[in-house]
Amino acid sequence: MKEIQLKYGCNPNQNPARIFVEQGELPVKVLNGRPGYINFLDAFNSWQLVMELKAATGMPAAASFKHVSPAGAAIGKPLSDVLKQIYFVDDLPLPLSPIACAYARARGADRMSSYGDFIALSDECDEATALLIKREVSDGVIAPSYSSEALAILNDKKKGNYNVLQMDTAYKPAPMEQKQVFGITFEQLRNEIDLADESLFNNIPTKNKDFTEEAKLNLKVALITLKYTQSNSVCYAKDGQAIGIGAGQQSRIHCTRLAGNKADIWWLRQHPKVLSLPWVANIRRADRDNTIDVYISEDWDDVLKEGTWQQFFTERPEPLTMQEKKEWIAQNTDVCLGSDAFFPFGDNVERARRSGVRYIAQAGGSVRDDNVIETADKYDMAMAFIGIRLFHH
Repeated sequence: MKEIQLKYGCNPNQNPARIFVEQGELPVKVLNGRPGYINFLDAFNSWQLVMELKAATGMPAAASFKHVSPAGAAIGKPLSDVLKQIYFVDDLPLPLSPIACAYARARGADRMSSYGDFIALSDECDEATALLIKREVSDGVIAPSYSSEALAILNDKKKGNYNVLQMDTAYKPAPMEQKQVFGITFEQLRNEIDLADESLFNNIPTKNKDFTEEAKLNLKVALITLKYTQSNSVCYAKDGQAIGIGAGQQSRIHCTRLAGNKADIWWLRQHPKVLSLPWVANIRRADRDNTIDVYISEDWDDVLKEGTWQQFFTERPEPLTMQEKKEWIAQNTDVCLGSDAFFPFGDNVERARRSGVRYIAQAGGSVRDDNVIETADKYDMAMAFIGIRLFHH
């Protein structure tokens, strides 16, 4: 097949729309549904991310994409009981396979942003993963293959309209890539930079030069995630997954703050008060996610005031105080941070430190590198200047 007709382009008024190749055949098959323009943009970007993550780590990988940036990305490390609870996968009747663990992490890190996502899996989608996908609000999935049980489950999702794509793992794009803007064609060499190379950590200007193997793994997750995130972008990572992604901001400090706030929310969801919230029976997943998000924010009274809390809880929970939040966030340690370009000021390091960051990988090359290094040294952080910019547009 050389082309696929789409429902419409970015918006319903942008029709007709299609994807096509001028030579050869498309490397993707539509097994179910009718994907749209943005679906395919998410699918192909996320597919590159998970395949690169798998190649760099040797582990199955998954990504959750929204509007051409990842809401989450992860490798298939086993989940702790707490992570199973906050990702709401502790009730699955089947054991979690490595690819199911990767998807649970990718989807669960930022459930608010992942709502209505497009999913990418580096390995065959099995029954356990399909069962997790079935109960989430999602637009579609791309994977190299599907078990018969998984395909039957996914084909039944969204009244039979769920988008299921199969990607040819042997496909290699041409080294030069093109796109059109305003009728003008842009061309550039594809970004094939190897982010699994250990030489990335050769230039360490900080006094602390101790990058643990776990830190290197998490920084690879962060940097590969950033390679497919709309710039400017910053990614916090821990335990084999992105825990906070700041994408598409004009200011780098805003990226760092946005991603840091998401990382804090990920950690706050593990607070004992959140884990013990007394939910009413049969609360919808989206309502539960939204309620948690408000409960741990400064607007907690919006869900705890009289006449409102009864919609979500069997009894009114005690609020999570600002002091309790600060004390809990202070317990999050050894977080890794990647940036898709240099930090121009030390304020990025100051903000990162408040979310438990101990390891940083950034391009370096700012006229204020000395200030950035000095700030990292103040908190005994290890920071590598990787000399690579990862802008993506």
